Amino acid sequence: MREHEFTVELPHAPARLWALFQRYDLWQEYAPGVLAVEVVYPGDADGNGLVRRVTYPLPFGRVGESFELVKNVRPGVGYDYVMLRTGLEGSLTLERLGPNRTRLRFRERFHLRTPVLRWFEGPIYRYINQRNEASMRGAAAWLDAHPDFHPELVERT
Repeated sequence: MREHEFTVELPHAPARLWALFQRYDLWQEYAPGVLAVEVVYPGDADGNGLVRRVTYPLPFGRVGESFELVKNVRPGVGYDYVMLRTGLEGSLTLERLGPNRTRLRFRERFHLRTPVLRWFEGPIYRYINQRNEASMRGAAAWLDAHPDFHPELVERT
């Protein structure tokens, strides 16, 4: 069993980051770890029960996909998810630190069950973790480059 946790401070309000994270059609614009996202089932009004199909790049030009169930949604704050095929669990949390300052926490727990793949578990997940971290930083850079995206969510100081 491996666990990866990543924390970063971002120069945007939690509500604006949350709005971007809910726009699955934009993920591939800022996330190098994402090729496409398809909402398979929308879940309830808050997104609990949402099922998304995420297509992502793997080493050596390969492509992977996961079906992820989103649960325990706290609108504007965070959510948990489970990859339905592998049981990988993750969570994303946004914590307001001040005007237009957010601490983002991202956590995943995983365990490869296929014996041969377990030999490569470390390098595989190092690659994925680097992409996930770049995706979170990419979200902040995308918001910097798109001041017209929900300008009403920029906190006035």
